[in-house]
Amino acid sequence: MMRAPAAWAVAVRRPDGVIEAISHDLPRLTARSKLAKVPLFRGVMVLIESLQLGFKALSWSAEKSGEEDEEISKKEIIGAMVFAVFLAIGLFAVLPVVSAKWLAGFLGDGSITFVVIDGIIRIGLIVGYVWLISRSKDIQRVFQYHGAEHKTIHAYENGRPLDVESIQEYSPRHPRCGTSFLIIVGVVAFFVFLSLAELPFAWQVASRVLLVPLIAGLSYEVLKAAAGQSWMAWASRPGMWVQAITTKEPDNLQVEVAIASLLAALTENEVVEVKQRGAVAPGALAAEFG
Repeated sequence: MMRAPAAWAVAVRRPDGVIEAISHDLPRLTARSKLAKVPLFRGVMVLIESLQLGFKALSWSAEKSGEEDEEISKKEIIGAMVFAVFLAIGLFAVLPVVSAKWLAGFLGDGSITFVVIDGIIRIGLIVGYVWLISRSKDIQRVFQYHGAEHKTIHAYENGRPLDVESIQEYSPRHPRCGTSFLIIVGVVAFFVFLSLAELPFAWQVASRVLLVPLIAGLSYEVLKAAAGQSWMAWASRPGMWVQAITTKEPDNLQVEVAIASLLAALTENEVVEVKQRGAVAPGALAAEFG
């Protein structure tokens, strides 16, 4: 899946070997809303929109996989996503604070100790969860496509031709990756909750859920600053390290799918500019664009 300033696209390779891609204009939420330019608000809006686009991309890709395998219904996808959201809240918001309360009784019952333990557990759970799912062969293939996306974006942003050889020269890691966002969320959450360390325990638990929008907004601003300002590059480094888990070196066929997705997300003028750079991967050009 690729996202451009005005559109988003997703591409898959069908069982017959042909790449198929679709693109849509971005929802009104961030493409046209004035709030999309307001710090803090824009981070929350991007998060909501990302969930919305992720659902649409999953639905379409599941439909394509269903042409050969057992069809996956939209209800099943919605159910899985709702379950994933509640699991994430329980695992990364509630479990750390409850565990920290228990451990603080052994290590010292100070409020600062409690928040430090909570933060360490939260970041540890995020990294541990990513590492655990990376053991799956299916997820490793997903991470290869993740690497293909990043390599393709690197080549595009550096003005290189979108052929497989040029793209494979780049790193599969990217500073604006969602992995970096996850780690930054963990760090920002630590400092936010540190300022609330004196709250009663019940409010500590509630704050982990109620302040998700604020933390997401702050984290987005940090990620944006880290990508645009050299002196802030340090903020994205932990996420870049974790991308050693979440991105893998893709094969050439996977890179072709990433190229097709990017082409589908670009405007006609941008596609013309890309073609003027040099050869574009034939497999991507031969894709069926919906």
